[in-house]
Formats: sequence, C-alpha cells, structure tokens
Amino acid sequence: MRLILIINLLMTQFTQAQYTIPESIKEEVNIALSYYPELKDTSINFEFKKSIKKSTMQAQPVFSTLLNSKNNRRYNIFISKTVNISGELFYTKDMPKDVIIGWIGHELGHIMDYKNRGGLNLIWFGLKYLLSSHSIIKAERAADTYAIRAGMEDYILKTKDFILNQSNIDKKYLSRINKYYLSPEEIMEVIKERDLEVSKL
Repeated sequence: MRLILIINLLMTQFTQAQYTIPESIKEEVNIALSYYPELKDTSINFEFKKSIKKSTMQAQPVFSTLLNSKNNRRYNIFISKTVNISGELFYTKDMPKDVIIGWIGHELGHIMDYKNRGGLNLIWFGLKYLLSSHSIIKAERAADTYAIRAGMEDYILKTKDFILNQSNIDKKYLSRINKYYLSPEEIMEVIKERDLEVSKL
C-alpha cells in the first residue's frame, strides 16, 4: 500500500512537471495550452532569452530527444525578452495578454507539427527550414493552421493586428509577415474548412 502511494505521488509530480513556465506569463501560457489537449502529456520548457535572431518566439525539439519515440520527446519554446518592431522596442511580458496568447498558440502549433513527425523526418525538416525559404513558409503556415484548427483564431488575428497596426511598420518587416504567415483572408478559409468538417461529424 505504501509503495502504491509513493508511485502515485511520483506520477503526480511528473505530470505537474510536464511544463516549465515563467511566472510572468504563466496565465497566458496556460490559456494557450488549454486549446491543445493533445499536448497534456508533452514535456515543454518555456524560457525567456535575451534575444532570438529574427524571431519573437521559437519552438524546438530538445536535440538529445530527437530520435526518441514521438511521445517521449521534449521541447523548448524560447521567448525573446524584447521585441523590436520597426525600431520600436516592446517588452514581451508587457504586451497585451491576447497577443502573447496568440504568439504562444502559434508556437504550440509548431510542436503539434513536430509531434506528428518521426525522428529522421524531423531532422530533415529542420535542415530544410534552415536552407529553404519555401520550407519556412510551409512550416509557419502549418503552425498557424494548427492554432486555428484548435480554435485560437481570435488570438492569432489579434497578434497579427498588433504587429501590422504599428504606425511606423517597416516595409521589409511587413513583407516578411505577409510572405511567411497566413493572411486574415486565408485564416477565414481555414476556419470555414474546419467548421465544415465539424458539421459533417
């Protein structure tokens, strides 16, 4: 009996330790995670970094777990402490709550994509992402699509609005957003497809 109690306690601690989340964005992360019940047993570390090259957030599998079974991989979501949009500096933790939720929802979309890939496929996917602009487009749009299909479209749209409605937005930055991510019109198409599938169930 005592052994069973100890095992149950260890299992409870393990389950609670699936996510490591900075206190300052814990509420936002938990809201985003609530849209992804498929990730409830997935080990994800959320961690602030001083800066991330060309990104605000970045989802990655932990390298040492790449060849593990799909259910035994661990993942990191790195979050830049500051975001520079067209010369204006924002502290990530001080951004509007819905914007942070949308950004995290997008990164969780990447993890959903990673979880559906075998280890060798994931390694090849990473190499293509580094070397091919076309692969970046496919990966970022897939992450948006996962988030929208999970029901996060309002947050995704608010995040895009926040970025695109900056008064002094740089044309290069705008071009990058339009190139790599779903447009509001494309988001509406994904919503229609999702809702049509649900109505047929």
